[in-house]
Amino acid sequence: MALETYRKKRDFKATPEPRGRARKAPGGDSYVIQKHAARRLHYDLRLEMGGVLKSWAVTKGPSLVPGEKRLAVHVEDHPLEYGGFEGTIPKGEYGGGTVIVWDAGRWSPIGDMQKGYAKGHLDFELHGEKLGGRWHLVRMGKKLREKKENWLLIKGDDDFARGEDDPDILEERPESVKTGRVVEEVAGEAPGWSSRTGRIDRPEPSLPKKAKKAGYPGFIAPALASLKPAPPASGKWLHEIKFDGYRLQAHIGRRAAQLYTRSGLDWTDEFGEVLTAALSALPAREAIIDGELVVEGAGGASDFSALQADLSAGRTDRMVFYAFDLLYLDGHDLRPAPLVERKAALKALMRDAAPVLRYSDHFEEDGAVVLQHACRLSLEGIISKDREAPYRSGRGKDWIKSKCSERQEFVIGGFVPSTTSRKAIGSLVLGYYEKGKLLHAGRVGTGYTHKVAADLFKRLEKLEQKQSPFAGKLTAEEARQARFVRPELVAEVEFSTWTADDLIRHASFRGLREDKKPEEVRRESKRKAPAEKAMPAIRLTHPDRLYWKDAGVTKQGLAEYYSEVWPRMGPFVVDRPLALVRCPDGVDGQCFFQKHAWRGQSKEILQARDPKEAGDQPIIAIDGLPGLLGLVQGGALEIHPWGARLGDLEKPDLINMDLDPGPGVPWEAVIEAAQEVRERLREAGLASFVKTSGGKGLHVVAPLKPRAQWDEVKAFAKSIADAMAADDPERYVATVTKAKRKGKILIDYLRNGRGATAVAPYSTRARPGAAVSMPLDWEELSPAVGPAYFTVENVLPRLAALKIDPWEEFWKAAVPLDGRAKRAA
Repeated sequence: MALETYRKKRDFKATPEPRGRARKAPGGDSYVIQKHAARRLHYDLRLEMGGVLKSWAVTKGPSLVPGEKRLAVHVEDHPLEYGGFEGTIPKGEYGGGTVIVWDAGRWSPIGDMQKGYAKGHLDFELHGEKLGGRWHLVRMGKKLREKKENWLLIKGDDDFARGEDDPDILEERPESVKTGRVVEEVAGEAPGWSSRTGRIDRPEPSLPKKAKKAGYPGFIAPALASLKPAPPASGKWLHEIKFDGYRLQAHIGRRAAQLYTRSGLDWTDEFGEVLTAALSALPAREAIIDGELVVEGAGGASDFSALQADLSAGRTDRMVFYAFDLLYLDGHDLRPAPLVERKAALKALMRDAAPVLRYSDHFEEDGAVVLQHACRLSLEGIISKDREAPYRSGRGKDWIKSKCSERQEFVIGGFVPSTTSRKAIGSLVLGYYEKGKLLHAGRVGTGYTHKVAADLFKRLEKLEQKQSPFAGKLTAEEARQARFVRPELVAEVEFSTWTADDLIRHASFRGLREDKKPEEVRRESKRKAPAEKAMPAIRLTHPDRLYWKDAGVTKQGLAEYYSEVWPRMGPFVVDRPLALVRCPDGVDGQCFFQKHAWRGQSKEILQARDPKEAGDQPIIAIDGLPGLLGLVQGGALEIHPWGARLGDLEKPDLINMDLDPGPGVPWEAVIEAAQEVRERLREAGLASFVKTSGGKGLHVVAPLKPRAQWDEVKAFAKSIADAMAADDPERYVATVTKAKRKGKILIDYLRNGRGATAVAPYSTRARPGAAVSMPLDWEELSPAVGPAYFTVENVLPRLAALKIDPWEEFWKAAVPLDGRAKRAA
């Protein structure tokens, strides 16, 4: 048993440390370093492997100096829940002393993780708030009578490394990344405070006037929202963000808190001890709270697919419960009270709640404005609630949901096996009930991680039947390669619209809904596409090949994404030489840079000549969407165009300033740098536009009339970068040398040389998560929208919500560079 040693060493009646459990379905990538002021101060490095946290006690803490060896003593495995533990272990208990979460994030092995760990040489990258880049754990030879394994923790030489004379990260950043406190503050916690659950001695919240004395009612059928195409406009409504998770009803009583699904199933054990402990610590003898459990993605938005993955893996450390209504409190039924008063009581109840519990705030602005902002951030939508209404179970008119994209549950009636794996699904055949009959709704063939596709195959194979469960006969195309199943499982699916044939279009799987019954699934929307836009007839071999296994984006899904964004993307990639990052087997396989034609490339990809390039290798370009889909077929996951067109290669028509933050630079500083570049370009008479890079930074792009030569454009860009670095050398640098970039932003002007390229607007990036380079309005720059916030999976709701394309006037704003280089200098 993986945690047997951990549990034997601890008395969980005395220590606040979580008991935890090992996970049956490993596969997570969490990382944490806890600063532990025990008998001796040390730092505990923990890497998630095999469903537990493999742990090393680093006696002097990590060093950012490459090659500097720090002793790391291998200790017992810890449960995943331990990664969020912060508090004081009582004296006399094992490890007695104070613990803070010094750093946390994700880690990714370099090479085979299991082989490296077994061999005693583990190479990996950290993606934390304080530490990043490459690291090495190397096991030392065991000496006679030595009981524990001694390893060495060593920093790799990369952009995150520091020199011997640079500040020590341990002294520079002593605080907890979880609470902002240092060890001494946690060690001196006042009575009535728990690092794990927050303050205990809080005043009880006041009750609404219309609350009625009543006994504990047990499970309450939840209030449900009615779908409307637009939110209500009158002032009596409160608008909340629609969360992308599991609706849960939390019951707090004399025993441990319990969690029920919307259908009344007890799912308490699914969500771990930390959540139930936090609920039990609220200042209430009895309470019933309505809310939603979510896992938040990298951008901070709730992500149902990530929640599904965590539930499948048995991990709970990333889960957060958003509370939005209070139904019962200490012998009083609050349902008759107005919503606004119930929410006030709920907010007071949760004033000092643990971080795993969050109050769902609301907006009182016009509903259409709130929905527009939600959609521009690629959120699922909003819920509008009558502020004066009591809580009514069932679906009614008091709650109205407005969505940013089409999304609903479907019954799984069949599947098509994968073309790349014998034990995985390639797509699902979907339906919904109408008057007791299961009607066919089409297929969904993207949105599955490799693990999910394999799990679905295993589950559906057991439900297989020869007869179709659908009421009507499917066409030959609809039934092609389909294997039918008993309609017992429900899938949540996002899609762009309904076709004229009543089939869903451009669908993406979001997860199974085991809290919903198949017979209750109905078609929620009758809206159809105004006109069917057929994809060009480009043959995709193995369309279900996963290009991004972590995000579940297939080759077919990428082709559909580009088909949707093509009208906006096309003007920036057509008739330009292209450089590509090709990953034929996806981002987890071999990736390579490509700027010349290759054998077997799609005939839709153009070949051209660069007159200044020796040899007979043609460069590549495209002249329309078929060419772009040909690049998808060839595994091109990044598209980098020149800043000039084929017809005039020596005269660029844009300037691209790439703002690349070094280690330790906050995102707000990158935004400030972009605004400064914009101002300097404006002073030179140039309009500028901004986009996320999909990687680490921002790109500020200015359109030009193609008159100046490459050397003049590059010199102008260099003058901007040099001026910023000279005016504020503590913040900016114009030199690529990594030793000079720590804590600074590189103003990369080299994108503007002949033959240099920059990632195209709307292009994907060959990195985990399927992020895209997204054009923004300048007013959209905010801490909420990071460089990789937008992905293949969340772009389309944003585009549908935009009334005006932020780059619509890009080419109209072009002016010649004539004489502007001198003015900028």
